[in-house]
Amino acid sequence: MIGLISATSAGAAARDRLAAAWPERTRVYEGPVGDAVRAAFAECEQLVCFLATGAVVRVIAPLLADKTSDPGVVCVDEAGRFAVSLVGGHGGGANELAREVGELLGAEPVITTATDAVGLPGLDTLGFPVEGDLAAVSRALLDGEPVALKAELAWPLPALKVTGDGTHVVRVTDRLVDAAEREVVLRPPSLVVGVGASKGAPVDEVLGLVRDALRDAGLAEASLAELSTVDAKAEEPGIVEAARALGVPLVTHSAADLAAVEVPNPSDAPLAAVGTPSVAEAAALVHGGELLVPKRKSSRADGHASMATCAVVRRPARGRLAVVGLGPGARDLLTPRAKAELRSAAVLVGLDQYVDQIRDLLRPGTVILESGLGAEEERARTAVAEARKGQAVALIGSGDAGVYAMASPALAEASDDIEVVGVPGVTAALAAAAILGAPLGHDHVSISLSDLHTPWEVIERRVRAAAEADIVVTFYNPRSRGRDWQLPKALAILAEHREPATPVGVVRNASRPDESSRLTTLGSLDPATVDMMTVVTVGNTATREIAGRMVTPRGYRWQGSSLEDAK
Repeated sequence: MIGLISATSAGAAARDRLAAAWPERTRVYEGPVGDAVRAAFAECEQLVCFLATGAVVRVIAPLLADKTSDPGVVCVDEAGRFAVSLVGGHGGGANELAREVGELLGAEPVITTATDAVGLPGLDTLGFPVEGDLAAVSRALLDGEPVALKAELAWPLPALKVTGDGTHVVRVTDRLVDAAEREVVLRPPSLVVGVGASKGAPVDEVLGLVRDALRDAGLAEASLAELSTVDAKAEEPGIVEAARALGVPLVTHSAADLAAVEVPNPSDAPLAAVGTPSVAEAAALVHGGELLVPKRKSSRADGHASMATCAVVRRPARGRLAVVGLGPGARDLLTPRAKAELRSAAVLVGLDQYVDQIRDLLRPGTVILESGLGAEEERARTAVAEARKGQAVALIGSGDAGVYAMASPALAEASDDIEVVGVPGVTAALAAAAILGAPLGHDHVSISLSDLHTPWEVIERRVRAAAEADIVVTFYNPRSRGRDWQLPKALAILAEHREPATPVGVVRNASRPDESSRLTTLGSLDPATVDMMTVVTVGNTATREIAGRMVTPRGYRWQGSSLEDAK
């Protein structure tokens, strides 16, 4: 929960904007400011104070205990110009909160954490539990001293300024080891514990079994990713509460899926009870991995029969490929999720001109693999190959990476041996539509007129189908120096079904500094004025020009009269 505190009417107005935007995340604290801050500090994970930083410092100073447990505190000035990450930048999430508050209120986030200031990832912000001499290793990274990466598991990490050797160490392991002097240990989520239990098994018995199995095998509880069991035990209280106590999700699988997993210790008892010869081992192994602890039974001090079993598996480390849409070009149309993925990547793959757009967002040390036009398949293969090495990879494309961009060739290359995530972006069609008005207000289709990858016969058939169906059409790749006849042909097909006065929007370089747009008609459009940087949107028979804007009605009957009045 985020506590919100203000002292003036201007602060209260900004406070209320946050409360309205985040109703499930925030709580407003009223009353004397000092009392409100103290109450919020005790009750909330984070605070946003619409107060001077000095005033907040004086109130919270006696309350500060430890940076790993103190709430994150952000201060917003009276004029709403700055959102200052005051306390708990990393551990309390104040740095990210300052960015969120700044984006919502139009304020500049002020972040003074050393690693953030120079673009390095904080070792405590990588999403892994971290142990050891964080301050010393972070200082070495900042000072440019050699820091060695000792990865016992090839888990994907963002760009880190590390070497093969050094006086300071970043160690990646799930083994139960203590961090040495000048060493930080990162705990990747590499362990899966399969659990079986009789009906009514006590949570203490299940929880103790899991923890004993990990400890005895020399494995760190902090690397536990999930508890896994059979569907029939999805609501077994002892298992559910054990997962909650461990802070991990409970994942369940069908008996049929578990029965198909080959295990070293099958048994007739679970087969009779839930339909699979193995629960613990099969649930741990269902997605592959190395069996570190075979089926193990709980022990009971009262001498009664064991009610729980478990097995531990180290799941395979998989590289990560994020396919990121950069939007149409304007920085403010690049989504926050896309920015986060770019900052999380150790390797970036992309077209050279797109790399130039976002180069400043990459962390120092990011490996950049760029190439020119026409190398889409090569870039896709490169990105997948880097991910298969265990890297965190971002493959970028303009607009939405899944629309005439890099997602298709990348996913055609990828298999289930890597993790793949897609990050949507604002497409050229959507950016152009926003400039033109509302041309996509009803059914619409995007068609690329480039026949480099698609035979013209197929393209023509699609254009004709859209024309006959009276669908608004957005043409991508409409015309280039070597392809100058496709657009006139496509427009002629549409003209067989639409009047010459049908509105047509032409937008070049949507959202970029040299953006241009114009509204014309199907009968008046000169194809020679169009190039590859242009998006052409042709309306349907209901599309109208209203007050200089291109509008396609949604089709409701009650809109008919208003359209007639606008003619």
